Amino acid sequence: MNGLWKNSEVAELFASVENIKKKGESLRQAFSAHAKKYGRKPNSVRNYYYQEIDRLANDKARATKLKIDLKKHTKNTSTAFSKEEEDGLISQIENLLKQGKSVRGACFILSNGDSTKMLRYQNKYRNAIKKKKMATNNGGNIIHFATKRQGLSENDITSLFMGLVRLVKRNITSEIEQQQQKDKDILNDKLRKASVMLGEKDQEILSLKEKFEKLRQDYQALNQKMMKVKSEKASMLSKKLASSKVKAVINV
Repeated sequence: MNGLWKNSEVAELFASVENIKKKGESLRQAFSAHAKKYGRKPNSVRNYYYQEIDRLANDKARATKLKIDLKKHTKNTSTAFSKEEEDGLISQIENLLKQGKSVRGACFILSNGDSTKMLRYQNKYRNAIKKKKMATNNGGNIIHFATKRQGLSENDITSLFMGLVRLVKRNITSEIEQQQQKDKDILNDKLRKASVMLGEKDQEILSLKEKFEKLRQDYQALNQKMMKVKSEKASMLSKKLASSKVKAVINV
């Protein structure tokens, strides 16, 4: 525990920040997402993050325990842009935009791949554009940073290509689904026919069982009747023999 924060939450926040930096996105997204998940305020998360950097810098053992690489977490101590620096940066970005680069791509090039600088340049450019738009809406002088580009830019071509890929993928998926449905209907029809045949066979088997049982019962009844007849014949024969012996004795 550190204050009201658990070590697991601290480690999760720092991991989120690293992930956002890798994507070249604003740290505010990491702070906002963390705040939403844990019921905190984004500014409180931001302040805690920068305070925690100082604490971990003085407690390397804890940083190691939480698996936090402080080299990936530094405070933004850069100085503000001067008017000349700001105008120069915007001019360079605009030149790259004319070549078909995106704002992020242009800032990435100008920052030499430094994600922190790239975000700073990107935010500076967008803030400048926003201010100019607000000035225009308020009746100020109209200043156009970007000029109309002729033809398709690299981003336009990429967007068209990706749209075509999605369209082809959607068509292929639709065809596959239709074929799967046809195969499924054919299989279901075969299963229904097989089920009917099995039902008919079951009836035949049941009928044969009933006939067999009747034959078995008839056989048992006939067998008992035969045994009874044999018994009666044997009894009659025994009586005849006894009567013959008596007569023979009398005649003697």
